[in-house]
Amino acid sequence: MATIGEIKKELENIRPEERLLFIERYKEDGRSGVQKLVASCRNGILKEEKEAARLEKMLAYEKKYGERYEYICGIDEAGRGPLAGPVVAGAVILPKGLKIPYLNDSKQLSEKRREALYDQIMASAVAVGVGIVSPEWIDEINILQATYEAMRQAVESLDPKPQILLNDAVIIPGIHLPQEKIIKGDAKSLSIAAASVIAKVTRDRMMKAYHEMFPEYGFDKHKGYGSREHIEAIQKLGPCPIHRRSFLTHFI
Repeated sequence: MATIGEIKKELENIRPEERLLFIERYKEDGRSGVQKLVASCRNGILKEEKEAARLEKMLAYEKKYGERYEYICGIDEAGRGPLAGPVVAGAVILPKGLKIPYLNDSKQLSEKRREALYDQIMASAVAVGVGIVSPEWIDEINILQATYEAMRQAVESLDPKPQILLNDAVIIPGIHLPQEKIIKGDAKSLSIAAASVIAKVTRDRMMKAYHEMFPEYGFDKHKGYGSREHIEAIQKLGPCPIHRRSFLTHFI
């Protein structure tokens, strides 16, 4: 009879297609430790089934347009609300039917998960585009127009060019392509979710680099958002070159 340690090692090294056999093999074993391993195996199967169903649901818009268009592009932004730093847009064309496990709205993901998904998206996407608009330009044209500009930049940088855009909650002016505005699209479309990860990781990396230039503001932690520590630093030190002056009227 195998020891519990040996059975645990077996489960750790098992292939997905062997899990049902594992459950069948040990389901009658009376040892509580073995039954915990069997339950863990069952839970793993259920978790993967649930994730597969979620991913299938998030391909609804891509399937809606898949017969008419080859290149379907998801678009999202990061950084509309912060007091400092740029606004960044991502645009992503994924291969048809591609399912990247755990890809979701970037705000729902840990930093570690976002970084891993970023690498997966960059490796597997048909095309990835990024647009960046500076704090100075945000102050000049306002954050909404700056967001549109970042999105246009991201779309224009794509190769191949998209045939339809799936946008998170906006219609982008100045782009002569079919567009679908999807409220909370980063949680409803895998293409938009991918764009949200690209935008978020790109911007977070930029803010960490800015932290090296202006360490007293803590950009590596709050990424420019209006945390209590950030506001206190602004009031004590005044704004630095990457602050959005038009966002600071209530604080200075």
